[in-house]
Amino acid sequence: MTAVLEAHELHKTYIGGDGGTINVLMGVDIALSRREMVAVVGASGAGKSTLLHVLGALDRPTRGYVVVGGEPVNGLDEDQLAALRNRSVGFVFQFHHLLREFTALENVMMPLRIGGRDEKVARDKAAELLARVGLSARMHHRPGELSGGEQQRTAVARALAMDPKVILADEPSGNLDLANAETLHELLEEVVNDLEIGMIVVTHNRALAARAGRVLLLEGGRLSETVVGDVVV
Repeated sequence: MTAVLEAHELHKTYIGGDGGTINVLMGVDIALSRREMVAVVGASGAGKSTLLHVLGALDRPTRGYVVVGGEPVNGLDEDQLAALRNRSVGFVFQFHHLLREFTALENVMMPLRIGGRDEKVARDKAAELLARVGLSARMHHRPGELSGGEQQRTAVARALAMDPKVILADEPSGNLDLANAETLHELLEEVVNDLEIGMIVVTHNRALAARAGRVLLLEGGRLSETVVGDVVV
């Protein structure tokens, strides 16, 4: 099956405050297919968020390369990277990062408008996505008028706005109570299957990791396959 995201021999190194070298990623390889959810687990500080940032072209690897939707990321300038992220990658973070002065509908429209879509097309698509995540009755509310679970479902709708090939989710339910977290987990699994996209989710939540087709442990800068029962997530 053709991969929607590939990474080969990824290394990411930082220079610490003392001038020493900090090796965060040390030869990471990963391939993600359509309709596949992969969970990445590991200790806090292991580099899981760094890995997502590199995979999603928010940061550049020190060495190695990433291919998103068949497009190599290496060699692209900042404008080209932004365009690639807009059309091919959807992001969901622990904190929703919704624009508080705009309604849920306007927040979901934002990537579409940035991508050059007509306002009516953007509005119709945003309304359709908010209906998919169960928020038809709340689409004209601002984030401050939504519950935490509703805000995060709005963020999922926004991530889906441009029909991305890949969703990258960083602790998406980490700020939610048990009931809202389970609703979000069901939604994430549903969109992977129904929309035939690939998803990589960084999580400490065992229930979410258990929904993934594969669970990968990031430890010592490298990824290895594991199972939820074998690791503290």
